[in-house]
Order: sequence, then structure tokens, then C-alpha cells
Amino acid sequence: MAKPDQNQVIRQLPIAAGMVAGLLLFANRLLTVQLTETQSRSDALGVIVCAVLILVGLLWERVQPKVPDSVELSGDECFEFKPELSENLQAELAWASHILLTNTLTRSFILLWDGDVLLRRGILPTESNMIPGTIIKRVIEKQKAIYLVDSNKYPGKIEFNYLPENAQAIICQPIAPKGVLILASNAPRSYTQQDENWITAIAQKLSYVLTQEFDKEIESCD
Repeated sequence: MAKPDQNQVIRQLPIAAGMVAGLLLFANRLLTVQLTETQSRSDALGVIVCAVLILVGLLWERVQPKVPDSVELSGDECFEFKPELSENLQAELAWASHILLTNTLTRSFILLWDGDVLLRRGILPTESNMIPGTIIKRVIEKQKAIYLVDSNKYPGKIEFNYLPENAQAIICQPIAPKGVLILASNAPRSYTQQDENWITAIAQKLSYVLTQEFDKEIESCD
């Protein structure tokens, strides 16, 4: 179900006021029998004010764009770690997922590392058999994020069957050298440039934490 944009009327108010005032000025000018210099100056000032109002409204639309329509994601709330993870690593992953789930429009969070799912959190299908597809493999290989701004228009979405089937936007963020963050939102075009910067920064931190953690395990096995 689409969520109404409560600020839509406020954003459009300056444009509407400028257009109505401009029409009234034009009608008043047509109905004036004898035009005086004072009225001419008033009309010119009124036209300028109307133009400024319309410009402010257009700029406001650009600075504070309409909120994308959101949906109720299908799935259940979950918070699942891979059982073998240490308490310290669980705390780090819990912090990272909490930051993204509360400070962006992310509603589904999956962390994949070396073929294993370390954390599933947010709204996700109850049964999930995660098999990395072409997009995930490309992200890990190229170490470059892929952002599906409107996943419904992308045929490759079919490989993300471990996410809610009605996920609207998906980000796959690499975690060097062999991990990836998979995030899903309930609205298309929902991630801003600032959000993407946040995601990149957190992925870099997780890269260090995970590399240190699993390198220690390899050393202890040796």
C-alpha cells in the first residue's frame, strides 16, 4: 500500500499561489479602463513577486523531492546470525545492521562472506535458500557496488529470491575481499548519495573487522 506524501501540498503551495496571483493581476489589467503609472508599477512588482513564488516552489521540489511511494514488504521480521560467530563479531554486525536499518530506508539486510550468510536481519522470507547469482558474483569480482534503483523494472531481480518478492530497490555493496552486503528497501529510488556513502563506509569497516576475525581463525587452525 502506497504511503501518502504529507508534504506534497506544502511543496506545491508557492507554485499555486504564484500562478493564481499572476492570473488575478492579468485579469485586473484587462478590466482596467484607464491605466495609471502607479498601477503599472504595481503590476510590474506583482509579476516579479509571482515569478519568485513559482521559482521558490520549483526549487523546493528539487531540494525536497516527492517521497517515493512505498509498499509493505512481504516476509517476517528476523534477526539471525550464523551460529559459529564470536560474540564480538556478532556485536559488530548487529551495530552495522542497526545503523543502516534505522538511518536509511533499508528494510532487509543480508551479509554474505565467503559463500556463507553471516547475518539476516529485517523483513525477509521465512524460508531462504541463498544461492549467489550473477549480480552478486560480479559485485564480489569487480569490487564495485550495484544499485537497482527500481528493481521491478530489472529482469535480473529474479535471482534475489532470498529477499522480499516486492522489494522496490536493492543495493549490493562489496566487502573486500570476498563479501557483499545485500540491502533492500520498500520504495524505489530510496537511497540518496549520502545513504550510499554511509553504506560504503560501513562496508569498509566490516571489511577490516571480518578480515581480522577470519584471519585469526586460519592462524589458529595452522
